Amino acid sequence: MLQYVIHPLVVGANETDQGIMTYLKGYGKRIFLPIYVFYLEGGPEKILVDTGLEQFMVPPGLEEEYGLKVQEFEEALATYGLKPEDIDIIIHTHLHNDHCENDYKCTKARVYVQKKEYEFFQDPHPLDHRYFPDLLDDVEVVLVDGDQEIVEGVQVLLTPGHTVGGQSVVVNTSQGKAVITGFCCNEQNFPASGPVVAPGVHINAIDAYESARRVREMADILLPLHDLSLGRRPSIPD
Repeated sequence: MLQYVIHPLVVGANETDQGIMTYLKGYGKRIFLPIYVFYLEGGPEKILVDTGLEQFMVPPGLEEEYGLKVQEFEEALATYGLKPEDIDIIIHTHLHNDHCENDYKCTKARVYVQKKEYEFFQDPHPLDHRYFPDLLDDVEVVLVDGDQEIVEGVQVLLTPGHTVGGQSVVVNTSQGKAVITGFCCNEQNFPASGPVVAPGVHINAIDAYESARRVREMADILLPLHDLSLGRRPSIPD
């Protein structure tokens, strides 16, 4: 089976509260929230997981304090000799705007989204204000219904809770299965001992907890979607 190397690219950042990541825990602690594009290198097709924000401000002190380099989408791709039009496949963890604003630049890409997520995205509930249904108007959307292999060595798992149709991405690597979570979380959701912590923002807390538990049990390498440490790792596995 094909083996991939995952390159986390920081294409935005916000300052927020830890409680946004961890349900009933960490409130009042301010944290930085990196926004990633993951480039999967190793197969015949150029694959991204998420495309991030198009416009953003870098919180003061983030790059210096944490050793991250925050780049525009095109600049980040160029570090690996890529242009947006080179991308063949985009896999979306979910469709909140901070994960899909640069899709339209990838004019040749097929965009893989869970069917439930796409239907909600087209007619979102007013309580979830982070969906902008026009963001995928100019791309080729491929709907996925549940767990599915996308290409050799890359599979998606339906992991709802944070959203109705979040999907985690399982990537075959030289060190086993790396799982990019399909829901917003950081390292605090996965303590070294004890149970997982559900994402702090969710539409169903029980589903969110079970999704976090599922990916921790499956992963040889776990990549929480907004973990600060990932941005300091140019390649995973190292």
